[in-house]
Amino acid sequence: MASKISHIPAVVSSPALIAALLSFSIAQIAKVFTHYHATGKVDYARIVGSGGMPSSHTALVVGLCTSIGLKEGMQSSIFALCLVFSLVVMYDATGVRLHAGRQAEVLNQLIVELPRDHPLTDSRPLRDTLGHTPIQVVVGAILGMSVAYAHFVYWMSTYSL
Repeated sequence: MASKISHIPAVVSSPALIAALLSFSIAQIAKVFTHYHATGKVDYARIVGSGGMPSSHTALVVGLCTSIGLKEGMQSSIFALCLVFSLVVMYDATGVRLHAGRQAEVLNQLIVELPRDHPLTDSRPLRDTLGHTPIQVVVGAILGMSVAYAHFVYWMSTYSL
């Protein structure tokens, strides 16, 4: 394998890293389309934003985890580490970050309702698209697994790992 791709820096030629970054990128691009479907508005800022459908953080960690599991085996310690890491990220997305976003929505509404002379009326709105609903996380996980599997099959057929 090394002779076929020796001209590529090692970190860039990592199948797990490529699968993870590809999963993340596809999820971020998909957010433009899912946002359009939900609102009827095209918002290219969704490509770099957090929150929304699907969860790109979940796609990233599950893509990494799946790729490592396929290459190293499900019994490997590195797969176990990735799995635990993925579960923490998914829990955080649907727990802490989701509720922080909901709190930001409430605070933004309260600021709008303040009297005009209140010092907080000039404050910028808080970002309220921080977390994910469980379905957004599940779709991100499915996307990550699918991309990692497809990339693994491609990698195996091309480089004969």
